[in-house]
Amino acid sequence: MDFTFIAVCIAVVLALALGARGLEHFLPETRKVTPARRVSIVGICAAIATVLHVFDFPVPFLAPGFYKLDFSELPVLLCGFYLGPSATVACEGVKIILKLLLKGTSTAYVGDFANFVVGCSFVIPATLWYHVHKSRHSAVIGLVLGTVSMTILGTAFNAFYLLPKFAELYQMPLEAIIAMGSEIWPGIHNVGTFVMACVAPLNLLKGIMVSVLTLLLYKKVARPLFGMHR
Repeated sequence: MDFTFIAVCIAVVLALALGARGLEHFLPETRKVTPARRVSIVGICAAIATVLHVFDFPVPFLAPGFYKLDFSELPVLLCGFYLGPSATVACEGVKIILKLLLKGTSTAYVGDFANFVVGCSFVIPATLWYHVHKSRHSAVIGLVLGTVSMTILGTAFNAFYLLPKFAELYQMPLEAIIAMGSEIWPGIHNVGTFVMACVAPLNLLKGIMVSVLTLLLYKKVARPLFGMHR
């Protein structure tokens, strides 16, 4: 067991949770709900997100098979648009816990940690901007900011921490991972070119697809999903 990895996971989770909660103090007043209703909404959205996460799928024309695409951030965004940024962190965390209970891990927990962190880098900026202005226009801007944030931060996090740690814990040479990428994109020859050719486009694709679905579904889904708790 890698205690350094566990310590990093705990530190990052706490930083994201406390950071999102602290940022809410600078927002206009968020929607008032009872603690029980808040827990219920987060739980329902996390359960839906878990189902979507379990049915992730590879995108072999973009990245090696251990990188998966899923739409689990869609219900997380719905939850965040309704309750605020801190709810997205809770929803992401519950989603990962439920996924591990149902399916376990195939990436020595590095992929699960990555999904949480990269997901938060998308949903926190998106919901934060939305709650500053609360309009469809601000939702669009927030989703664009979230997509850009996920693409940049997710790519950098993969390059500097996730890929080396995955190679270490999964006991796979980093060169072998790079070689898997070069089979898709011949120009890949190091970690930097790997993340730019594989990770960045995958994050960008996910951000665009989830953003479009969120804009199409929010008004239709939010009322029946959240209204039934009143």
